Amino acid sequence: MAAAPVWSVDPRTGKQREQVAVEATAEELDEVVRAAHTARAALADRTVRAAFLRTAADLLEDAEGHLVEVADAESALGPVRLNGELARTRYQLRAFAGIVDEGAFLDVVIDHPDATATPPVPDLRRYKVPLGVVAVYAASNFPFAFSVAGGDTASALAAGCPVVVKAHPDHPALSELVASVLRRAAARHGIPAGVVGLVHGFEAGVELVRHPLVAAAGFTGSVRGGRALFDAAARRPVPIPFHGELGSLNPVLVTAAAAAERAEEIGAGLAGSMTLGVGQFCVKPGLVLVPAGAAGDRLLKSLTDAVSDTEAGVLLDHRMRDNFIAGVAERTGLPDVASPVTPGAGGEHTVSPGYLTVPAGRLTAEGEHDLLLEECFGPLTVVARYTDAAEAGAVLSRLPGNLTATVQLSAEEAAGEGRGAEILAELTPLAGRVLVNGWPTGVAVAPAQHHGGPYPATTSTSTSVGGTAIERWMRPVAYQGVPEPLLPPELRDANPLGLPRRYDGRLER
Repeated sequence: MAAAPVWSVDPRTGKQREQVAVEATAEELDEVVRAAHTARAALADRTVRAAFLRTAADLLEDAEGHLVEVADAESALGPVRLNGELARTRYQLRAFAGIVDEGAFLDVVIDHPDATATPPVPDLRRYKVPLGVVAVYAASNFPFAFSVAGGDTASALAAGCPVVVKAHPDHPALSELVASVLRRAAARHGIPAGVVGLVHGFEAGVELVRHPLVAAAGFTGSVRGGRALFDAAARRPVPIPFHGELGSLNPVLVTAAAAAERAEEIGAGLAGSMTLGVGQFCVKPGLVLVPAGAAGDRLLKSLTDAVSDTEAGVLLDHRMRDNFIAGVAERTGLPDVASPVTPGAGGEHTVSPGYLTVPAGRLTAEGEHDLLLEECFGPLTVVARYTDAAEAGAVLSRLPGNLTATVQLSAEEAAGEGRGAEILAELTPLAGRVLVNGWPTGVAVAPAQHHGGPYPATTSTSTSVGGTAIERWMRPVAYQGVPEPLLPPELRDANPLGLPRRYDGRLER
């Protein structure tokens, strides 16, 4: 791998701002991964790593002003959005520290011998151990929450796994700053700086997933890039788990009764959701099924008014802007596709939001309109007008896996009358999160959250948001017939660490 300069670029102008680093060579990548591998032992103590996570959150808070300034210069997301995202990032770190303290994530199970069972049960003790070094591929659209100190990193460190982050080229300067904050937090607890590695460069990213000391990987990005890394992880001499979040259309179904009851409210809500963050959220509603007829027309008028009043915005980089403009042009060129509010270039460096409409019948069978069933990153949604429930269901049946699926129901339908339950049954196989009378943008960091879904939404059944994200970086081990003095402390009868566990079939807290 040849070294090349890494520049910070202003998305508002497309101009280089400053050289941040150089792309990692093969030798440098190997050194970073080996340093992370060596740091594993320093994370073995749960008390130490919980304190490390809390200190990292504190230091990020102390540096908030400077970090947000640099993040805005590289992403153009604005201080309000970035301050909120950094607060979310700190919350994630502290939440995982609490999970580490509690210890339930270790899934301790102890079964004593039972000669009367069929077959007889020996002494068995099971818990989960960290996998090892985790490769984290930072996302473009969340420079804090899905980047160097984001959910993948926080959950991996909580599991006891060092990380090597492949910095996203859209925010290299911020990546360096955040990595330095995490390393300072590590140093305060006697943890080697190598526990958080950082590399730049496309080739380094490809080689990272192939490195023999990398034990797992987490990725957030495009289907094309994620699938290439997923395949590389599977082709290794020793394949590794790969949790990739690749792409999502996030369908929304508006029932006829809901449209008749609150068309204007739904239209305005859709506009706010699809344009939030200039349409650069992975859970942006990209396909909306709206009934044909007067109620649907009222919904579209409300949508038109709200989207027309939304200002043009800057995308994360000019490559994304070019792809968005090209994607809009390709879609608007299809037969029977109209653009009541035409999305596209809003200026030399901005894009304007808009939406397209198409008869739902165009999407019920394979053909050129399948392009409308693919994610278009940016402030665009496709409204498919359906004539009856069967036609809407035919469209839903053709969709790939998604992060979310939403239905807008009337009050009567939400109370259990009509097809509400039937629609939820149709949507559940499509997504990892199913919403009723809400909008998918906004992913709460909560214990019950699931941010994942059937392929291509994600390449695994796990979540990348919420406490159970830690499960991606661990594996279970059972010990049979091991004398008590040789057992890990987590599995001893006396429970010296005070862990929640299942002990001879009884749940102990």
